[in-house]
Parts: sequence; C-alpha cells; structure tokens
Amino acid sequence: MKNSLLLLILAFPLLNCSPTDTVFEGAICIQNISTIDPQDGLKEKQTVIIKDGKILKIAPTSELKLSASNEIIDGTGKFMIPGLWDAHIHFSYMEEIAPIMFDLFLAYGITSVRDTGGRIEYVKQWQDKANANPTAAPRVMIAGPLLDGMPNVYDGSDPGHPPLSVGLATVEDVNKEIVLLDSIGVDFLKSYEMLSPEQFTALTKLAREKGYKVTGHVPLSMDVMMASNAGLNSMEHMRNLELSCASNADELLEQRRQLLSEGKNDPGGILRARIHQAQRQTAIENYDPDKATKVLAVLAKNQTWQIPTMALNTIFVDKPFMQAHWQESFTYMPDSTADKWNEIIAEVMTGDVSPFRQQYAQWMKDMIKNVHKAGIGIMAGTDTPIGFLTPGFSLHEELVVLVSCGIPPLEALKMATINPAKYFNMADELGSIKENFWADLLILNANPLDDINNT
Repeated sequence: MKNSLLLLILAFPLLNCSPTDTVFEGAICIQNISTIDPQDGLKEKQTVIIKDGKILKIAPTSELKLSASNEIIDGTGKFMIPGLWDAHIHFSYMEEIAPIMFDLFLAYGITSVRDTGGRIEYVKQWQDKANANPTAAPRVMIAGPLLDGMPNVYDGSDPGHPPLSVGLATVEDVNKEIVLLDSIGVDFLKSYEMLSPEQFTALTKLAREKGYKVTGHVPLSMDVMMASNAGLNSMEHMRNLELSCASNADELLEQRRQLLSEGKNDPGGILRARIHQAQRQTAIENYDPDKATKVLAVLAKNQTWQIPTMALNTIFVDKPFMQAHWQESFTYMPDSTADKWNEIIAEVMTGDVSPFRQQYAQWMKDMIKNVHKAGIGIMAGTDTPIGFLTPGFSLHEELVVLVSCGIPPLEALKMATINPAKYFNMADELGSIKENFWADLLILNANPLDDINNT
C-alpha cells in the first residue's frame, strides 16, 4: 500500500516557547488545535506532532511544552480532521479533465479516491502517477473496467456512455477478465447491470479466492438480496435497491428477465434505460416498508456497504448547480468543460421537475436514513465528474446532502474518512487522528460538527 504524507495546512504564525522545552527534530508541531477524530470526536487544545509522514504524538497542549526551535504551527481557533475520501470517482469518464483532477482533489482536501470504473490501461496510469508522487497526489484505488454482460452499457457508443466497461458473454469470459486484472493490479472489482446470475456468482467466487471486494450495481437479472448473499460487498448509488423493496418485487424481477431476453440484441445503454423506465416508478409507487426492512437486514448481515452518491441522486430536484459556490467551482475546470456544462444546465436542467423525479429523490433521502439506522456501512462518494460535479468540490456537497437527510455531521465525516479505510482494511493506519497513523490531515477555520459546510 502506498505511504504518503498529505498535510494541507494554512500558514500560521510561530509561537514563542521556552528554549528548555521538548524538541522534535525534523517534525511539524501543530499546537493548541481542536482535533475531530471520526471515532473519538472533538478534543480541544491538542498538540499534534508529525514526522516522516506519520502522526508521531498527540497530547493536550497543557501537557506538552515545545521548544521554540521546533517548526511550530499555531492551531488556535482551528479544527483538524482526517483527509477526506471520495469513494466514487471516474478518471476516464471525461479524459480531457483527468490531468487536473489530482490538483483539484488536493485543493479541496480529498487525499484518497476510489476509481469505480474505467479502461484498465488508463486508470492504472493515474494510480502509477500517484504512487510515484505521493505528496503531490491523492491515494488512488482502482477497480479497472466495469465487468458487464452482453450487451454492455458503457460501450463507447455515445458521449454519455464512454468505454468504461468490458462486455463479457460467458462465465469463462468473466474468469479470464478477472485473471487479467489481477495480473495487472487492481484494488477491487466492479460488477455491472447486464451480468447474468451465473456470471455474477462466478465473479464473486473468484474475487473471494483472489482477495478482492466486489462493488457495483445489482444486476438487473437479480434482486438485491440475491446479489448480497452471492457476495456483493458494496452497492453504488443504491442502484436498483428500489426494485427489491416493492411489494411486487418478484413480479418485477420476472419482467426484467423477460425484457433482458427480448432486448439482447439492442445496445446496452438503451436496454438498461428501457428497463429502468418500465420499472422504477412502479417500484417506488409499490414501496413496501416491511419488504424494505427485510432487504436491509440482509445487507446489514452480509455487510454490504452502500455508496449512495446522494448529491448526484438528488441533483435534478435540488438543482444545486444554480448556487453561486457551485458555479464558482466551474471556473477551475477547462473552459470547454465549463461552457458545455453551463450550456446543458441552461437547456435541460432549469425547467420544471416532474412529479416522479421529486418522488424518487425523496425516496432516496428517506432510504439513506433507513440504511444508516439499519447499521449498514456507508461511504461518501460522488461519481465526479458526472452530473456537473467538480472533482474535489463534489465531496463537500455530498457531505452537505447526507447531513440534510438526517445523518449527524460526525457520522458523515466517518463516511468520508474512517469508513473507506475500513473498506480497504486500512483502518489501523489511515482515517483517524491517532499516533502512528498516516498524516493525511486537513486544518479547517471552523467546526464542521457545528455546520458541515465548514469542511
């Protein structure tokens, strides 16, 4: 695993300390700061010593007196949190902006990212660049391409469906692709919606044997409980969850399988859209709380994490891109991208919102509260740069939406810090403000527990 120091700090005046006090050679000493650990919460007036990329020592400022010969940063009135994760990004969705994504992530305090799908030769180069320059880039975890069935959705057929996936016709194709990705080097695998149950089961089986978690969209040929029981470790966007929480879920599943069979010769993107249009509204209108409770109990039992991408899921209704601070984030994008986004917003996104879109967004907001109450692990991710979501900036919007849904601010911070570290079995070295942990840290001017916008 890559080791790095990614400390994003402001320049504060040095303190005057007694020359007889403790000296930490080659260290950075941040004094009198309030730390917010995602597990331990707020601790005021702390001194944090950082050396060789790690947190060497943490102690109350009153108990640790520093020599003036130390490199000291005055943290009075400031708040320290762990570096943030965006647990759902795509370097390859808009390849023209990939070269600026590292800088944007770090500028917004995102010190780790999880790329959830793209051509392996493309996303691997960004991981390699990050590994070669660990203090100038976020930590990058990659899945490689979406592992899809046939017809595959992201096949490069149009700008909305760039070639993020591989279409796999058989179980043997699935196994061969996983062996290939394993030889190149990935951190997890991502399944997609056109896989057959047999392909999906083979995928999760081989992934377990090779030590990979499997994330993805629940295949349309399965329901959520089937996929979770078969070994799906995490779900992106809560995609297709609504289809399994309806009173007529069994009927919907049979209908989906029929539509998949009838549309097997159609482009994947068109077929998927047809199925979603045929079933999503029906599922929401037939939502069954008792069925949902059973589904969530299975996800909790199997520890099937959720990456809900709430800012994206609610964007058509809440229209946050009309706000000044969101528009300001566009100025950091290439002019061609900003112009294209503004043009689309003006033409498509500023009209009236359909009643169903409003209903679906509200369902998402209610469901994420239920997911949290059920004890299911949640990670904060955004799908940037999809949906006019500026890299880096989008994670802060995700936190705002999560809190607006009823998630307490400290819990939201967990979803963007310690939870992704747990997912990747790194919780003993990353995601908390503790001694001997990697010093991926942010210093804030105001307390995010008072207002999550303060991140």
